[in-house]
Amino acid sequence: MELFPPIPLTEWQDTKETLHRFTQVVGKIRLAASPRRNHWWNVPFHLTGRGITTRPMREADGGSVFTIDFDFVDHQLVVSTLDGRARSFPLAGQSVASFHKNTLDALAALGVGVSIDLPRPYDLPDADRPFAEDTEHAAYDPVLVSRYWQILSQVALLLEEFAAGFSGKASPVHHFWHTLDIAHTRFSERHIDQPPEVDPVRREAYSRELISFGFWFGDEIFAEPAFYSYAAPEPAALTEEPLTPASAYWVARNNTHLAVLPYEAARTESDPRTVVLAFYESAYRAGARLAGWDVARFASPGGITDPQLAESAVPPGEL
Repeated sequence: MELFPPIPLTEWQDTKETLHRFTQVVGKIRLAASPRRNHWWNVPFHLTGRGITTRPMREADGGSVFTIDFDFVDHQLVVSTLDGRARSFPLAGQSVASFHKNTLDALAALGVGVSIDLPRPYDLPDADRPFAEDTEHAAYDPVLVSRYWQILSQVALLLEEFAAGFSGKASPVHHFWHTLDIAHTRFSERHIDQPPEVDPVRREAYSRELISFGFWFGDEIFAEPAFYSYAAPEPAALTEEPLTPASAYWVARNNTHLAVLPYEAARTESDPRTVVLAFYESAYRAGARLAGWDVARFASPGGITDPQLAESAVPPGEL
């Protein structure tokens, strides 16, 4: 399989807009049925061998343990409980309204009672329209959705490899339904006092100094898929730092800056994997150096932190 197959935003935008709202319906159920974690780590999806999953959740009153999975091989939503019962329905042919209804019906059929506090999109143009009323978004191309998931899987492995080089506090590699991106974030030990006007979501997300790395499929502002990185808070003169490869650059977004490597530029390189890892490393070095991080102390080459093990380089097969 090609490491990074083409997926121009214009080719699948209608399907993407529908799928994005599907994930927000399920993501808000995850938000309601999981214990809160620092920086909202309880909320994102994780990848599976067939799609993406909420991971196991429990009703707020201590009731059923259940999981919701997007199966992008058979293109179904699967709701299952810990005792082995399950309900599923096809993803194709659904509007957001019917998807929302079928998801809640599947939960009810399994005796799971979960309510979504705000049953409408988060931070999307139609944020005032309830999911139950959205019959506009109904496009679903299984071929393109499969490609989305395959690209997510490939990027996830790259981010896991990159994550191995850092021994400090770091997030999992996870898939956010907010912006439909996949990300991994590194943190320093510095607490950030947010201004009073910052909303609760961002206050928690950026309560510690961080540098984040990820990939998204494009949106109305940046209309192409791209690998990205940013630092929060952003150190002075960050955009003057060089990036690798030459096709990477800094771009202004939401009163800050992103390091961006366009997906098309990366995928057409002779060695896309090495190019993307070099991009993430260059963005990390730029932000960490200017923010005064102890890069050597946080280093964990190849996922090894013990100096003796690093010197002996014990092959995994001997463990």
